[in-house]
Amino acid sequence: MTDSPRNAPQPGDFRTTRWSRVCHAKHNSEEGRRALSDLCEAYYEPVVVFLRYELRDPDESRDTAHAFFAEMLAGGTIRGADQERGRFRSYLLGALKHFLSNERAARGRLKRGGGADNFGLDDTVARSIADEKEMPPDLAYDRQWATTLLGHALDALRSEYAERGKPEVFDRLKPWLTGEAEHGEQQALAASLGMNLNTLKSDISRLKLRFQALVREEVAGTLDEEDSVSEELSALFAALRGS
Repeated sequence: MTDSPRNAPQPGDFRTTRWSRVCHAKHNSEEGRRALSDLCEAYYEPVVVFLRYELRDPDESRDTAHAFFAEMLAGGTIRGADQERGRFRSYLLGALKHFLSNERAARGRLKRGGGADNFGLDDTVARSIADEKEMPPDLAYDRQWATTLLGHALDALRSEYAERGKPEVFDRLKPWLTGEAEHGEQQALAASLGMNLNTLKSDISRLKLRFQALVREEVAGTLDEEDSVSEELSALFAALRGS
């Protein structure tokens, strides 16, 4: 078994109506199953992080995530979804907690502790995990959700530059999206690229606007059509701030 659900969407392969398609089609159509598979792929990391904080055991967390997504993709869990659920993020967390409760009831207890310093997860899964003693599982889930969505938007944006034959340009401009750029670096970058400084500033401004649009698309794909993207974006940034 691999460490994430199959049929991973490629960067830029985004459908803004994924959750609406799941709500309408449930598991009874290929369209609904594909939409659900896409969403499970996108939320694999937040689920593993939640379980990592809840169970305090990396191997147990990964095994439980696989079992949860297997049930989800089989169609049983999603039967409870409807258009009133709204946010897939909230629905999935509720379903995960219910699944975990059933697992505990069936097994009597879950293994806890041991091996806490030896993560059995890929770096891509564990990259944003903080000290497990300092963060509630729900907040860890939301923070990883936010990190994952922003990462998907960055991947999609880089793919757009690559399609234009300019992946290196994106890599040079990326620090202005991630907050890693320092004061005065634009002048040096413009000189190294053989560009006018004002032209570079315009390129960076367009880059930021496109990134914002891609983040909105990522968020919209996890919401019901009636939900507010702006509200979920606020939740995203609140999660990143840890508030």
